[in-house]
Amino acid sequence: MRLDKLLSDSGYGSRKEVKNLIKSKNVAVNGEIERDGARIIDENIDEVLVLGKPIIYEKNLYILLNKPKGYLSATKDPSAPVVTDLVELDGKRSIFPVGRLDKDTTGTMLLTDDGKMAHSLLSPKKHVDKTYYVETDIPILDINLAKNIFSEGIEMDGKKTLPAKLEVKGEREYLVTIREGKYHQVKRMFSYLGCEIIKLDRVSFAFLNCEGLSSGQWRFLKEEEILKLKELC
Repeated sequence: MRLDKLLSDSGYGSRKEVKNLIKSKNVAVNGEIERDGARIIDENIDEVLVLGKPIIYEKNLYILLNKPKGYLSATKDPSAPVVTDLVELDGKRSIFPVGRLDKDTTGTMLLTDDGKMAHSLLSPKKHVDKTYYVETDIPILDINLAKNIFSEGIEMDGKKTLPAKLEVKGEREYLVTIREGKYHQVKRMFSYLGCEIIKLDRVSFAFLNCEGLSSGQWRFLKEEEILKLKELC
C-alpha cells in the first residue's frame, strides 16, 4: 500500500493534506523521515510514525457523521441525496450507515464498512443505547404515566418494545433513550401518547455524540473509540 493512502485511510486527511504532512517532515518509516508519499508500505511489518506517534492501520473505516435533514440513510437512492454523499473518501473504499435515521431526523450516525460490527451493534441483544432529543406539538399530559409506559414497553409490530427511558427537558422537549430500532419507533412511541414529533435529533449512539461537528460534518473515529465499540460487540 502507498504511504499516502495508508495515512489517508488512517484519518490524516485528504491526499493533499497528507502530502503536506509528509512534506513537513512529520512522517517517519522504520525510524527515518520519509518524504515520498508513493513509497510502498507493508502495514503489517513497517512502522509508520506521524508526529512521533505510531499508526495502527485499521482494515475497516469507522466514521461519525452529524446527519442533516433531507438525507436518506442509504448508499444510493434516485429520489434524494444519501448520507454517504456527505463523506468524501480517497480511493475505492465503500461505507454504509449503521442503522437508519428518517429523512427529517438529524444527529449522530455511525458509518462503516465493517458489516460484522454493524450487525452486532444493531442487535437488540447488545442493548446499545440510542438517545434522542424530541420536540412535540403539545406537552405530554401525564409525564409520570408516560415514563411508566415507556419503561414497561409499548406493543409494536406484535411485540412489546424494550424498556425505554423518558426525561423532561422543557414544556414540549424531551430526551428518550431506546435500545432497539424498530421502524419509526420514537415517532410511534410519542404518537401512542397523543403527541406528534416536530423535531427529532439523535443525541448519541452508544457513547458517541456529535460534539464539535456541525450539521453535515464528519470525522474518523479515534482509535480508543473503535476499541470501545469492539468491546460492545
